[in-house]
Amino acid sequence: MIDRRKLARWQVNKEARLTLEGAEACAGCAVKDINLKGAQISLAMKLPTDTFLRLALILTEDCALNLEAWVAWQKTINGHYIYGIYFTRLQDVDKEKIYQFVRRHFPKQLTQKWWRGIEKGGEKMDDQRIFERFSARLPLRFLNLENNQESLAETRDISAKGIGLVAAEQMAVNTPLELWVEASGIGSPFYFRGRVAWSKIAPGQQYWAGVNLDKAEVMTISHILNAETPKK
Repeated sequence: MIDRRKLARWQVNKEARLTLEGAEACAGCAVKDINLKGAQISLAMKLPTDTFLRLALILTEDCALNLEAWVAWQKTINGHYIYGIYFTRLQDVDKEKIYQFVRRHFPKQLTQKWWRGIEKGGEKMDDQRIFERFSARLPLRFLNLENNQESLAETRDISAKGIGLVAAEQMAVNTPLELWVEASGIGSPFYFRGRVAWSKIAPGQQYWAGVNLDKAEVMTISHILNAETPKK
């Protein structure tokens, strides 16, 4: 199933409170945007990485969410940590709380398409990704499951839900693939399954393609990025 991320990401820019499981006190935070898949938050403390988090996110007194989440990406701006968090488990009651919170405080956002797809180099892009894409040039081997043909390629960018690659052959949209990505210092390649979402001609008799992964590979992508980040 191809995940095209058609859920609106509602811009709320709301002061909130966050409590990690086991913590004795709340920490102040700011929620920039939120939807039923995740949120972008800013806070002064550093969250644990490479682990699933259990936390309470209190948007208002009557909208307290109990979440299981994964930090999909992070960056630092002016001494604050900015996180994209992916909800790995969200109960129906909390989905309803998010919807009612947006309905009450930001009603216009429920009646308009807040994020609009843009055309970029012939590829239809949808700027609704909770997962940040990282530029990466890594060797890749893939198996076309329709014709059992194995080929070599190179990644252009990666995220927890997709891989952009350049290959010597063009593949039809929806072609199922098995992929193996090599990372520096890692003995065995990382394995993925996915389907071709788009494909187009690239310079030098090559082809660019975007592959939507069958599931969110948050931990695996984190390991790849850690392996490729220069050590100080």
